[in-house]
Amino acid sequence: MERRFRIRLEELRGDAEVDLRVVNGLMPRLEEFLEPFVERLQRSEQRQNAYRYVAGLVSDLEAKNAEAIAYLHDQDRQALQIFIGQSPWDYRPLLSVLGEQVRSELGAPDAVLVFDPSAFPKKGTESVGVQRQWCGRLGKVENCQVGIYLGYVSRLEHALVDVRLYLSKEWARDKARRKKAGVPPEIRFRTRHALALEMLDEKGPLLPHAWVSGDDEMGRSTQFREDLRGRHEQYLLAVPSNTLVRDLTAEAPPYRGHGPRPRAPFQRVNRWCAALSADAWTTIDVRDGEKGPLVVQAIKTRVLARTEQRRTGTDETLVVFREQQADGSWKHDYLLSNAPLETPLAEFARVFKAQHRIEECLQRAKGEAGLADYEVRTWVGWHHHQTLSLIATWFLTQETQRGKNLDPRPHSAAGPFGHRKTIAARAGLRPPVSHPSHNESSFTPHRGGSVLSLEEAQPLTAQKV
Repeated sequence: MERRFRIRLEELRGDAEVDLRVVNGLMPRLEEFLEPFVERLQRSEQRQNAYRYVAGLVSDLEAKNAEAIAYLHDQDRQALQIFIGQSPWDYRPLLSVLGEQVRSELGAPDAVLVFDPSAFPKKGTESVGVQRQWCGRLGKVENCQVGIYLGYVSRLEHALVDVRLYLSKEWARDKARRKKAGVPPEIRFRTRHALALEMLDEKGPLLPHAWVSGDDEMGRSTQFREDLRGRHEQYLLAVPSNTLVRDLTAEAPPYRGHGPRPRAPFQRVNRWCAALSADAWTTIDVRDGEKGPLVVQAIKTRVLARTEQRRTGTDETLVVFREQQADGSWKHDYLLSNAPLETPLAEFARVFKAQHRIEECLQRAKGEAGLADYEVRTWVGWHHHQTLSLIATWFLTQETQRGKNLDPRPHSAAGPFGHRKTIAARAGLRPPVSHPSHNESSFTPHRGGSVLSLEEAQPLTAQKV
């Protein structure tokens, strides 16, 4: 083997080595981590099944469903399947504990609440909420279930804190399917945006934040943006490239001497961008951990956006980020905000990046905590699995932080809880995958060589618009 390849091989082996302190005492830490959650369950067998299920979710199983997890623990599958798919235990108190822990560990006044719909491809028509609808995971209309997730992003870390299952009008009105899937009578059709607002009203007062963010599925609704303004929330939401806007800073066409004075025309945001000169953009260096520098360009202006009913909305700030691709083309992201135009581009960039942090959360939940591995058809089954998966993901997040900041004590707990006892379950656990911390990232915008760090930019930590 050539020397250069041998050196690289040794480097890769070194990167693959895991400090034994990362996994030492993992099972006791998992049990003490789960105690405040399982205390919300009324029966001892429910608490034991919750321990087993979460242990299976953070294990190295390939398929993390009730059957596979039961076999991992040498248990009969029926008890665990009933616990997940049929048992009437209330999952909402466990999500409340999750929100309280995230606030305690990550809470910050300039944090970002992020709403992100995520689809799960499924076959058949009887599983709760399954129908042909847009599936972002596949990039097309497909048979799937859709969950609306609420994530929390601060400069410390990021986590998923709540979820709602979307039921279409067709599903909400189908009495036979509702009954078979056990959909509660009080559940009615709610749009994806209404479900997001429901989570905001419930969790927003508990989680300190300065911003609300989301992808273009959330931002395309002018009603949603209006609802956020009515709640005095400051938002930065992605919108599609065909969104019609009028640039309020653009020079108006010449007046012809009669009739109303002309104004700048409405145009698609992508065409507005295409007409910009090269020097109109501000370059921002995004440094993301060990991945090296990433350069993007940004611009902002004040606009009026057309609503779905072709009416004119209120003034908003249009923010556009563009990134050059390998083939020389530019990828654009278009966003609307009710923040003042004077808001630094560095702050907009920080909030925009929060959307990607929640995408990372969903990837971790699906890849490491079995979020998409469920095999249930009922309303309670879907919510039970989702809740325990979000809790498992939060545990892995804390374990990752522990791996970066190893305590000299061999059995120090991940999170705020002290060691009290050991868990009896058998599980093949794997160390969590390390993700870049937020402290490894910064944004430096510059035009003509002036540099401003993200820390020097004054974030709007408490501003409500």
